[in-house]
Amino acid sequence: MRSTVTVRAQWRRRTLLTAWLSAFALICVRAGQVQVLQAADWKRIAEAQHRTDADVPAFRGAVLDRDGMPLAVSRERYRVSFSTRELSDVERTRQLLTDDLGIPARQARTLTEASRPWSVVPGLHAPGIQERARGLRGVRLQRELQRYHPHGDLARGLLGRVLEEQGAGGIEQAFDSILSGTPGREVVARDHLGVPIPGERLTVSPPMSGNDVVLTLDMDLQEIAHEALEEAIEQTGAKGGDVLVTDPMTGEILALVSIREGETASLSAIHTPFEPGSTLKPFTVAGLLSDDLVSLYDSVDVGNGTWTVEGRTLHDVHSSGVMTVGEALRVSSNVGIAKAAQALTIGRQYENLRDFGFGVPTGVELPGEAAGLLRRPEQWTRQSAVSLAIGYEIAVTPLQMAMAYGALANGGQLMKPFLVREVRTPDGRVVERTEPEAIRRVVPERVARAVSRELVGAVEDGTGGSARLATFQVAGKSGTARAYSATGYEVGAYYSSFVGFFPADDPQLVVFVKLDRPSGAYYGGAVAAPVTRATMEAALAARATPLDRSALMRSASRGESRPLSFGSIAQFADQPIDPPLPPLGTRDRTWDGQPRGVSGLTDGVSLPDVRGLPARVAVRRLHALGLRVEHSAGADIVGTVPPPGSRVLPGDTIRLRVGQRSND
Repeated sequence: MRSTVTVRAQWRRRTLLTAWLSAFALICVRAGQVQVLQAADWKRIAEAQHRTDADVPAFRGAVLDRDGMPLAVSRERYRVSFSTRELSDVERTRQLLTDDLGIPARQARTLTEASRPWSVVPGLHAPGIQERARGLRGVRLQRELQRYHPHGDLARGLLGRVLEEQGAGGIEQAFDSILSGTPGREVVARDHLGVPIPGERLTVSPPMSGNDVVLTLDMDLQEIAHEALEEAIEQTGAKGGDVLVTDPMTGEILALVSIREGETASLSAIHTPFEPGSTLKPFTVAGLLSDDLVSLYDSVDVGNGTWTVEGRTLHDVHSSGVMTVGEALRVSSNVGIAKAAQALTIGRQYENLRDFGFGVPTGVELPGEAAGLLRRPEQWTRQSAVSLAIGYEIAVTPLQMAMAYGALANGGQLMKPFLVREVRTPDGRVVERTEPEAIRRVVPERVARAVSRELVGAVEDGTGGSARLATFQVAGKSGTARAYSATGYEVGAYYSSFVGFFPADDPQLVVFVKLDRPSGAYYGGAVAAPVTRATMEAALAARATPLDRSALMRSASRGESRPLSFGSIAQFADQPIDPPLPPLGTRDRTWDGQPRGVSGLTDGVSLPDVRGLPARVAVRRLHALGLRVEHSAGADIVGTVPPPGSRVLPGDTIRLRVGQRSND
């Protein structure tokens, strides 16, 4: 019995020993495998757990105006969050939230309650939060680059937006590859929970900032145009409108403002064609003169102001009897222009309008430009030739119209519009520059000058009187056309427009204005022409705008301030087609748009007290003194920086302090 028990005990001991020895051997083999054969692999896994690669966002290039003023820039901001269970100092964290981040005390207590495993502080915060949060365990800071527009919505539609690091619309989209930088790479150390360890970062490759884009835009003119359009929309009850300011000699776009239903981010100036109406008549006359089919002094009988042709009856508001072609243009006679246009073949009429740039995109550096509508002659009806002569059966964009008037202003050259002057590296080196480009000569210089002279008459004695300036002659034309929608012409709805350029003898600016469906008065000469005049007056008053003051003084010295008197038709019979005007393009202007020989600044003016005024009124008064203005729209003025009474110089920037609009 004992021997059997002993044998069994020995067997169990041997089995247990064998099991232990086998387990030990297995552990040794496995340890050797891990520490010798798989050492490199496990080392990589361990390093990956405590270290990770991450992209370092690159600063997006800035968008600047022609004077280097920033319009869109990237700025560093931080998102703040924390794990409440890891907080080393709850009271100090709450103090950080209330004192540095502006979080109410009650909300700060809620965010730091232990029952919340994770809290995210609302908003993005300035880089200074890094220093103030240093040493606070459990606080996490996430770096982000935010697109910032110093001028708010002033040029938002033109600039576009940045969504998920991609440009969307406007310049941001068109130049996304140029503005976008190259992200860098960094190695970040993490603790056992996978949380990044503050200060334990190693940059492998630094980020490369994007290039800067310099626009032709002048922010003084942009603000002037914006204020003038906003006020006109408010006064007329229009649904929206557009204002364009261009340089007719170079094709530069100096200001572009589009507002639709209160939305300032619209780009209808290049996206939305419209029937121009009478603003197209100068191009009909220019085509007739270019082909020597008529002269400005040929007579045309408009009868009683009505004419039925091809089943359509045209009407004039004030015209009757016999007048010259030039007078028909000045008083905007539908009958007179349409009868004169009968001398054009349909092929030549089409080519003339196409040569002025209608029916094709201008090629401006913005996405989504519309081509407008100019049908080929084989698609015309019997009424099309008459309709086109007076601005119907054609759709144009405001930009196309501004460039076409620029061709009349500069002596007959259609210029390609451009919005980007330069591309610069972050250190300021110019890598690309846009030069002015003439697309084609549309009409001879003698024709452009002759039509321009008649457009001066349209302002002095015709339908554009509300655009007249006291000091300089303005050439321009008003237009009123019925608004068209998908269901046809709208009853009682109109587009009211005016295009003008000044000074008439040596134009520096073309100003296009269009109002969409104004209520009450709707004629272009009544509602759009005053906006043109207001824009020109403010541009003259704001001395920082890109005007050649020396050329303006020369225009004034040539008697430009004396109003014209066109008198009777007989007075023009013996006059040549080219009035004795000085040569076009004699401005003393450098390519960068800065005038030479400008008189020196004065010793300053006293800053007026604009407190209590609506923002648009205050801005207009300050612009009249040649001052730049920074403000937030939609509120009453409660103060200025510097304060009222301070001595300021033209060109200085005044910041308006705004408060809530009163209910009185």
